Amino acid sequence: MVKHLPSVVKQLLKLRNPEAWPSPPIERLHGVFTRTLNEAKQRNAENGWLVLSTCTLLTTNRPAAIGHLYRFVTRRDPSSAETRRSFMEAVDRAAIMREAALKSVIFVGVPRTILSLTSLRDAIEDDVYAALQKNAVRDAKPQNIEATIARGMALWKSIYEPHAVKLYDKLGALHPDLIMFIIQAYGTVLSPLPQEAPMQGNLTRALGSVVAITCLRAEERVGPQLTSHVFGLLKARYEKVLSSEDKYLSSDEGTEWVIRTVDEIIDAVTADEQGSPTRVKL
Repeated sequence: MVKHLPSVVKQLLKLRNPEAWPSPPIERLHGVFTRTLNEAKQRNAENGWLVLSTCTLLTTNRPAAIGHLYRFVTRRDPSSAETRRSFMEAVDRAAIMREAALKSVIFVGVPRTILSLTSLRDAIEDDVYAALQKNAVRDAKPQNIEATIARGMALWKSIYEPHAVKLYDKLGALHPDLIMFIIQAYGTVLSPLPQEAPMQGNLTRALGSVVAITCLRAEERVGPQLTSHVFGLLKARYEKVLSSEDKYLSSDEGTEWVIRTVDEIIDAVTADEQGSPTRVKL
């Protein structure tokens, strides 16, 4: 059993910026949160704002800022636990952030998702955490795999029609398991879960597209995928059941607002990219 890293390997691991970026200064962070949240309230898009803010911080690898975001949205004074708003509001905000982070794994990957979820868990109060759902609702079983694949295919078609078949075949030609992985990931993680499997923080079809756009915009240099998911949000307007927020987010104006708001938060949190990295405890 290997108990210790070789000294040379250990030294190598300290090179090339192995740690996550630190949170930007609280004043700047709260400033951009306040500005963009006020705009979201004017548009009745507070859930969309919370989703895109969470995913922006996750993708830009500022896990410490995820904790600050949770405190910002659940307290009148983010620095004071005594000013927390209602208990159920805190549970709802935590559940939405947790679900948005989970969906980000498809676009950003597991490592940054783990770091951000760890920071969120550290920020959530014990009573709120106790009220969050503990049982897994995405456990693959023989009796649900067909429904999962069907849900993934439905979302795939919803996003990519009229090019869904052509793109399916193109990605399948790159590697036969790639497209199947994507379809299963869409069905398991990205698509809203059916009402018969109720869960906290279940994001709508439009909010799932907000996750995709945010991650790809913040990730940078993945233009074709970003464009595809922008179309995906615009097409979410054709869903059978739409909340007023979904209608706005999937409108031309709403989609523009999502992209501009992501950019504003990116600019605020990446202004000090020469800052020293911070360590996130696992």
